[in-house]
Amino acid sequence: MNKELIIRSGSEAVDFALLKDGKLIELHKEEEKGTNFSVGDIFIAKIRKPVAGLNAAFVNVGYEKDAFLHYHDLGPNLSSVMKFIKLVSAGKLNDYSLKNFPFEPEIDKNGVISDILSANQSVLVQVVKEPISTKGPRISSEISLAGRYVVLVPFSDRVSISQKIESKEEKDRLKRLVMSIKPKGFGVIVRTVAEGKKVAELDKDLQNLMDRWSIMCKRLQTAHHPSKVLGELNKASSILRDVFNDTFTSIQIDDEELYIQTKDYLQEIAPDKVSIVKHYQSKDLPLFEKYHIERQIKTSFGKTVSMSKGAYLIIEHTEALHVIDVNSGNRSNKALTQEGTALEVNMIAAAEIARQLRLRDMGGIIVVDFIDMQNAEHRKELYDFLKQEMSDDKAKHKILPPSKFGLIQITRQRVRPEVNIKTREEDPNNENGEIEAPILIIDKIAFDLEKIIKDHKKIVLNAHPFVAAYLTKGFPSIRSKWFFEHKKWVKIIPRDAYTYLEYHFFDKEGNEIK
Repeated sequence: MNKELIIRSGSEAVDFALLKDGKLIELHKEEEKGTNFSVGDIFIAKIRKPVAGLNAAFVNVGYEKDAFLHYHDLGPNLSSVMKFIKLVSAGKLNDYSLKNFPFEPEIDKNGVISDILSANQSVLVQVVKEPISTKGPRISSEISLAGRYVVLVPFSDRVSISQKIESKEEKDRLKRLVMSIKPKGFGVIVRTVAEGKKVAELDKDLQNLMDRWSIMCKRLQTAHHPSKVLGELNKASSILRDVFNDTFTSIQIDDEELYIQTKDYLQEIAPDKVSIVKHYQSKDLPLFEKYHIERQIKTSFGKTVSMSKGAYLIIEHTEALHVIDVNSGNRSNKALTQEGTALEVNMIAAAEIARQLRLRDMGGIIVVDFIDMQNAEHRKELYDFLKQEMSDDKAKHKILPPSKFGLIQITRQRVRPEVNIKTREEDPNNENGEIEAPILIIDKIAFDLEKIIKDHKKIVLNAHPFVAAYLTKGFPSIRSKWFFEHKKWVKIIPRDAYTYLEYHFFDKEGNEIK
């Protein structure tokens, strides 16, 4: 498995594309003038008002809508945090290590927010969910600082190990190591990538996080309310911190400054992999075009998503949930039974659905209508395969086994707005109309051809001259690839009378194939 990170810098935004074996699996955008509220950002803010009925408070963090702080997100040591902020902001405390700081009693976990917080109080909060739709950010006053191998949690003493590390011996080893280097007054969460790492690497990561904590505390003395006192890493660094591993084979960047920053960060976290970072300087072919990312974006974000073997997905969005329908397409298949066909299509769909959830960053409730299968073993095989395909997804998620109706329900954590890219374009033949992006027409033609080619000895395709030229020019041309795949030659006739996206198939008698 090869992973590549492709970073394209523009005048107003930086785009990040994560490829797995050449296939786009994640797409991120960092706006230059975009939102100032990213997951992980820490703010000093003021309580606007506690609302007893919601057992939550609305907090002014400088966004047009107040941020939402629920009682369960206060953290047990809120009183200690509030006291610490007050002393640091007033300049009465210059030791930020917490080793000599007297902790206050923990708050009641079943308490009422109006007993703890009041209007105009200063509070240190962290964004846990970015502003989505009409809602302001979701925040927590239980602060954590994420590093490469560990997460530092101030005002805690807990040490916990990632559940994805399966070996009990390794968990015990990591816990012993972290207990020996953990600063007093700080909790530590050990991340999955720490598996097999030595104490020196964990200690270095921990010290970097302690330095970031000290920098943030110094800013509290002069910070106005509300203001950001500690920002997340730049997008490239945060992606590398969270997803980078030994399977990465290439990082391509077309901006020199970002290239240097990324190389410096990789030097810190994985010095033996610095050589995979390359500065892309070709003027002839844009970076996203070279890796066929633009094409994958156009073909992956529509309502209909094509898959191999003629199968396709229909993805619908409602206010309450997302619905995905799996279709086998109108095709003949080598499988001998209907059950075998259903299993084959469902497995293809499961892999594509796992990719789509990450690619679009879909969250909330997702209901998938797979093709019905009577065999219980096949249903279990599909369920296990879907879980395996989603195991790389860093967003928290839960998958329920298939219901009697063939439905699988998935819940997936949503912390950022869903990636929604418009795949329809202005119709050049109609002032007010829209058409699918022209690049999709090639996939549609190939999809239709696969359905009809086995039932006809001779096929003639009539298409707009631009489309006809795209299919026949170059070596090997798309038509040549069809010949190698289907062992049949498709005659292509350019038709000036056709609109851009119009095409029709005919048989040897000249009758249109529907």
